[in-house]
Amino acid sequence: MKSIFKVIVAMLFTVGILNAEPVSQTGEKGGYTIKLSSEKSLVVGENDIFVELSKDGQVVTNAKVKSKFFMPEMPGMPYMEYKDKAKLVNGKYKMMINFSMGGTWQYQLKFKTKEGKVHTVRGSVNL
Repeated sequence: MKSIFKVIVAMLFTVGILNAEPVSQTGEKGGYTIKLSSEKSLVVGENDIFVELSKDGQVVTNAKVKSKFFMPEMPGMPYMEYKDKAKLVNGKYKMMINFSMGGTWQYQLKFKTKEGKVHTVRGSVNL
C-alpha cells in the first residue's frame, strides 16, 4: 500500500513539473499596457520577473518600477513578502523575486511615470 502511494505521489509531482509554464500576464492601467512575464516557470527560490510597459504602442523606458509579492497570513503560517525595485535591461524592467514557498502569491506592481503619477497593478501568480 505504501509503494502505491509513493508511485501516485511521484506521478502527480511529475505531471506538475511537466505542466509548469512561464508566467505571462497582461493588463492595462491609466492608458499604459503592462506585461508581467518570466522566462522560466516560477519555482521556490529566486526568479527573474520582467515587466514591459508601453503607451500608445511605444515602449516606456523612463518609468520607475517596483513590486511587492506577498502571501497573506494563514493559520499556522506567518505573512510573507518580497520586494524589489526593477532595473531596465534591454527595454524590459527586470526584478529578482524570492518565493519562500509554493502556493498563490499576490502582487502589487507600482510604476511612476515621467509625469510623476504612480500607477498600481494587482494580480497573483501560482507556484
